[in-house]
Amino acid sequence: MERTIPPPHSNPHAPTLFTPPAKACDAHCHVFGPAHRFPFADHRAYTPPDSGIEKFEQLQGRLGLERAVFVQASCHGTDNGAMVDAIERGKGRYAGVAMIDESFTEKDIGSLHDVGVRGTRFNFVAHLGGAPELDVFHRIVGRVVRFGWHIVLHFDAKDLAKYADLLDSMPTSYVIDHMARVDASAGLAQEPFLELLELMRDERCWVKISGAERLTANGTPPYDDVVPYAQALIAAAPDRVLWGTDWPHPNVRSMPDDGDLVDTLALYAPDEETRHRILVENPERLYEFG
Repeated sequence: MERTIPPPHSNPHAPTLFTPPAKACDAHCHVFGPAHRFPFADHRAYTPPDSGIEKFEQLQGRLGLERAVFVQASCHGTDNGAMVDAIERGKGRYAGVAMIDESFTEKDIGSLHDVGVRGTRFNFVAHLGGAPELDVFHRIVGRVVRFGWHIVLHFDAKDLAKYADLLDSMPTSYVIDHMARVDASAGLAQEPFLELLELMRDERCWVKISGAERLTANGTPPYDDVVPYAQALIAAAPDRVLWGTDWPHPNVRSMPDDGDLVDTLALYAPDEETRHRILVENPERLYEFG
């Protein structure tokens, strides 16, 4: 099987700007394969290299992180097997966000919940297939709300206004991935980012200050142009902000060193108390660790 995207950085450095606290969580990462055990979806947009739980745990050790939230990636479709296997291997240190469709019964969703899944994800990004059918979206949301799950939403920032009514009608908490993929070159006063800040006034809305390597103008570190956006989101709602590496970084312009991404968090949140909230307290609350 020929891969269409590169593997993650082979030797990321340990953090240099701070030491992550005990129980620090990478709240947005993926596991891919291995394909011989967990095949990729037939109609996937990309084929990644195998990046399974063993490689991920090596990364965790290097970065000094203990917990993780595995987000089901589109290349595996609605077969959540690789993610479930990874969660089970963690023995309580890992949680998950699944991708499901209308074929999933209440029993199926309950089984995912029992493993440690606490949300389901929808892609609205054009290069990953675009928005779901909204009738289907609302029916699935209605099913998972019964389990107390939240909804993870992968948007392009320019589309936030288009879905304002949808977000306003959400019956549960929702998390916006990667700062809504805001254009870091367009300034803090750009309308999509102001819309994102306005959403953060809603107690249902969370955001991941992840994806610096996606948002930065040139795709390579340092990610200084992303820092003001993350800082503004933290200032808006420090108790509803999550952070993650996005390992193993599918579909990026330039493969990042995950040590650089951890160090960037020290620029987003220079004080230890705020970093502890982002890395430990917030994910612990949303994903029910412990």
